[in-house]
Amino acid sequence: MQRRAFNQHLQRSALALALSPWMTALAEPAVRAYTWRVQPFALGVASGRPRADSIVLWTRLLLSQEDRAALGDGTLRVQVELFADEGLKRRVQHAEVLTDASRGHSVHLHAQHLQPATDYWYRFRQGDALSAVGHTRTAPALHADVRQLRIALASCQHYEQGQYVAHQDIAQQSLDLVLFVGDYIYESSNPQYALRKHSGPEPKTLPQYRERYEQYKRDPMLQAAHAAHPWVLMWDDHEVVNDYANDQDRNYTDPQQFLLRRAAAYQAYFEHQPVLLGPDANSPQAASMRLYDQLSWGQLADLWTLDCRQYRSPQACRDPVRGGGRMVTQCEALDDPQRSMLGATQERWLNQTLSASKRTWKLLGQATLIAPTSIPAPVGRATYTDAWDGYPQARQRLLQTVVDARLQNVVTLGGDVHMNVASNLRLVPNDPLSPIVASEFVTTSITSRGMGDNVLAVIKANNPDLIHARADERGYSLITVTPERVRCDFRTTAFPAGSEVGMKTQASFVVNKGKAGVQSV
Repeated sequence: MQRRAFNQHLQRSALALALSPWMTALAEPAVRAYTWRVQPFALGVASGRPRADSIVLWTRLLLSQEDRAALGDGTLRVQVELFADEGLKRRVQHAEVLTDASRGHSVHLHAQHLQPATDYWYRFRQGDALSAVGHTRTAPALHADVRQLRIALASCQHYEQGQYVAHQDIAQQSLDLVLFVGDYIYESSNPQYALRKHSGPEPKTLPQYRERYEQYKRDPMLQAAHAAHPWVLMWDDHEVVNDYANDQDRNYTDPQQFLLRRAAAYQAYFEHQPVLLGPDANSPQAASMRLYDQLSWGQLADLWTLDCRQYRSPQACRDPVRGGGRMVTQCEALDDPQRSMLGATQERWLNQTLSASKRTWKLLGQATLIAPTSIPAPVGRATYTDAWDGYPQARQRLLQTVVDARLQNVVTLGGDVHMNVASNLRLVPNDPLSPIVASEFVTTSITSRGMGDNVLAVIKANNPDLIHARADERGYSLITVTPERVRCDFRTTAFPAGSEVGMKTQASFVVNKGKAGVQSV
C-alpha cells in the first residue's frame, strides 16, 4: 500500500485499533497452549527510536490475578512479527522475546536489518492472545536527499486534567515520528482540576509507578497515537517527582534515599516505553539511565534529545523549607559558571556533535523553554529557577556553541510550560542589539492546565524575544521540516481538553533557511 493510501486508512482505523481489546485468533496454531483468561495486551503497542536500519518495538503483558495464579512469575515467550504490508501477508521478521516479572513482563525488540524510509506493521502474541497491530517507519538513509520531515511535538499529559483528544488528532496525521519531550505521567494530583482520578497513591515504589503507567497506557487515544507512529522520547520531572534535579528533590530527601525512588521511576519508564536501553545496573541504586541521543534524518536534519533532569545542578537559591524551582531576585548563584542544565558530560557531547553537524537543520529536542521569562521586581528582575532562565550560563554556553561553530538553521523544540511559544534566541536575551542565533518552538500541554492570562501578559510585555505565547489552550505542535524552512502549526483545543469537539490551528510560524528567527505565517 502506498503511504498516502495508508495514511487515509489510518485516519479511519487507528483509534478503532486501540479501542479493540481483542483481535480474532489466527488460523495458524498458537505459540503455546495457554489460554488467557484476560487479554494481556491491554496496554497497547508502540515503536520508537527510528533509524535507517532499525526500530524498537514494545509492548507489555499485563497479567490478571487469574492468569498470574495459573502462570506464576516465570519466564514467558512472546512472539513478535514484522510485516512489509498492512494486510500482514509479507512477514519480513519473526522473533521470540523472553520476559518475566522482574521487568514487569515488558517486551522490547530491537528490530534490525530493515530497509530505510520504509513502512512496517507489527504485532505480538503469546499463547492464544494477539495484540493490536502497530505501524512504524524507519528513518531515511543517512545520505538520502529528503524533502520533508513531519513531527508531532508533545508533552505534559496529566491524566486527571483532560481527555487525550490531542493524541487522537496525532494518530490521524501523516507523520514521520512523535517527539515527546516530558511529563508522560504525573506523580501528583490537583483535585481542583480533576476530571478523572488517578488510581493509587502518589507513586514512590516500582509497583506504584507501574500502576500509574498502566492507567495512562490504557487510554485508547494514547494507544492510537503509539500504534500509528514511531516515538522519540525524553522525560522531564513528573516521571519521577515535581522539580527534581539530579539526586535532589523538593523535600531535601537524603540523596541516597531519593535515588532509590528515582531508580524505581526509571525502571518503570523503561518498562513502558519503546526505548533501547534500561537503567544502568552498575550505577548507584541502578538510578541512572542514558536517554539523550542523536537521530539523523537523511541530509535534511539532525535531531538531538537532551536530558534536562538527570544530570542538572540543583536549582539556584532554593527555599530552605520548600526546594525545587521558584521566583528569585538578587540570586548570585545564577551566574555561577559551574552550574549546568545538562551536566558536564552531556554538554561536551552536545558541543561536539552539534558543532560537527553538516545537515541542513539542527533540531534540539529538550524539556522546557529556553527563551527568557523574567519580570521586573522591586529590586532587579524576578527569575524562575527551574527553567533555562535559572541556568543562564549554561544557556549562554549552548548558544555560544552555535556562534563559535558558525551554525545556521538551529531550532529548539520544547515543552513543560503548558503554553505555545514561538521565540527568538539571542546570546544576550531580550537585547535587540544582540543577534538572533537560533529559533524556538515550545508546545503547549496535551492536557495540563496553563498559567493565567494576567501573569502571561506581564511576562510577554517584559520579554520581547517571545514573539508568540498563549497558555489558555491545550494540544500539540505539528512541525514540518523541508529544505527551505521549518514550519510550526500549534494545534489546540480548549481547556479542559475534551470540552469541545475537534482541534484547530491556533497560529503558525516558520523559520526560513539561513535566517534565524521566527516569522508569523
